[in-house]
This record gives sequence, C-alpha cells and structure tokens, in this order.
Amino acid sequence: MKEEKIVTPANGYIMLLVFFIISIGSIATSIITKNFGFATLLIISIFIAPGFIMVQPNNSRVLLLFGKYVGTIIKNGFYWTNPFYTKMKISLRASNFDSERLKVNDKLGNPVMISTILVWKVKNTYKAAFDVDNYENFVRVQTDAAVRKLASMYPYDNFADEGHTEDITLRSSVNEVSEALEKELYERLSIAGIEVLEARIGYLAYAQEIANAMLKRQQATAIVSARHKIVEGAVSMVEMALEELGKKNIVDLDEERKAAMVSNLMVILCGDKDASPVLNTGTLNQ
Repeated sequence: MKEEKIVTPANGYIMLLVFFIISIGSIATSIITKNFGFATLLIISIFIAPGFIMVQPNNSRVLLLFGKYVGTIIKNGFYWTNPFYTKMKISLRASNFDSERLKVNDKLGNPVMISTILVWKVKNTYKAAFDVDNYENFVRVQTDAAVRKLASMYPYDNFADEGHTEDITLRSSVNEVSEALEKELYERLSIAGIEVLEARIGYLAYAQEIANAMLKRQQATAIVSARHKIVEGAVSMVEMALEELGKKNIVDLDEERKAAMVSNLMVILCGDKDASPVLNTGTLNQ
C-alpha cells in the first residue's frame, strides 16, 4: 500500500512576482512596440495562474497529476504548483461527531438507547483520500457499528439478585467502557487514516418499552438493600443491649422475657413509623 508523501511546492510569492512581470510586461511591450506578438507571453501568465494555492493552518492539499498521487501539502502558506495538478482539500483539524441514539440490546438482551461522542481527526491523508470512498461518512457508519458491538458486550447494569455479577457495566464503568470503545474505533478507523482522540458514551438509557419496569426494579433493589442494612444494624443493637444488661445486672431476664424484648426492639428498630409506648402493669401473659 502506498503511504503518504509530504511535499513542499515552490514559493507562491516569487511565482506571483513572475506572473505580474510576465503579464504586465507583455501588455506594456505590445503597446510600446506595437508588436502584438509579445501578447503571447500573456498566455503563459494565464497558464501560470491556476497553479497558485493557499494552505491554511491545520489543512492539507492532496495533489494528483492525471490520477497519479504526487504528494500532500500539510505546511500552511502560499505556494505555486503545477497547473495540471488536481488539488483535493482535506482538513487536519479535530472534529466532533455526536452519533444518533441507537436502539440496541445489551449483553442480557435488554433493549437500551445509546449514543456516543467521538473526537477524531485525519492522520494519514493518503488513506483518507484513496482507501475509502468518503472518509467522513465512513466515520459515521463505523462509529454506529462500534457502538452496537460495544452494547452487546456489557450489561446495562449489575443485577446481583439474578446472579449477574459483571464487573463492567455500561452504566457504572464509564472509564472501562470508554477505553473499549476507543480501541474498537481505532481498529475500525485506522484503515481510513483516522486518529481517535476521544470516545465517550453520550447518552444511555433503557428503551421506552421497559424503562418503567426497570425503574421499579431498581427501586425495589434499593429498598431491599436498605432493609438488609437496617436488619443487620437492628440485630447488632439488640445483641449489644442484651449483652450490656447481662454485664451490669440491671435486670434478670428469663428466656421468655428476652424473646419479648428482642421482638419489641426489632419492631421498633425495623419499623417505618415511630413506636407507640405501652405501659404494662401486669405480667407478660396478663
């Protein structure tokens, strides 16, 4: 495969001076000498004119001579090239691409809506110009394909209640997912001479048809987790209370009274509402 070739054409300001000398000189000489044969020099100046080219910073010109690749101008400035050259403009500036929201299935088969933000630029002008048909469209299509593949590799979220204990998820593992996306895009876009500067998930959500159900599921998981912590704390507090009462001999509790105390404390500590005190003047059974 042919590689990029960097060239530096002739100085445009010198050729511009030559152009004015030939064009103005031919006209002036023809008028003074009244010999219009010198006007043929004007044709030469007209032939020189199409060769002037200006390259702005972070831009390039790919030069072709009757279909043959000659080289690429990447240094900004004012130049003069062969008038027969075909000059193809390719920007070397960084570009942003915000993909459309795609509906794909994650690793668990759940439909999700996902989009990506890609920062890229052309690194090899030869590949961008000749190895693909349209490098900008190539970036868009390959980005969508990479996002679809990425979504199928990881679950949206980690649901431990179903035995899915994936370390990397689309929602929580932002850095890991971004690195995987950048690697996938680098492999896909390198054929077009494109350098991937950054790739991030721009939008991520469950598809509309399951969004409400998944929200309820997340809420239920959070409630169960909170209740689990409350019960753990309540058991520890009851155990500590019984242990301290036994050490300080504040009251002598039999097994029945211990069971009643444990029951009351668990209700108070685990309940959603404040407990209402009840004054018992009799025994437990009266």
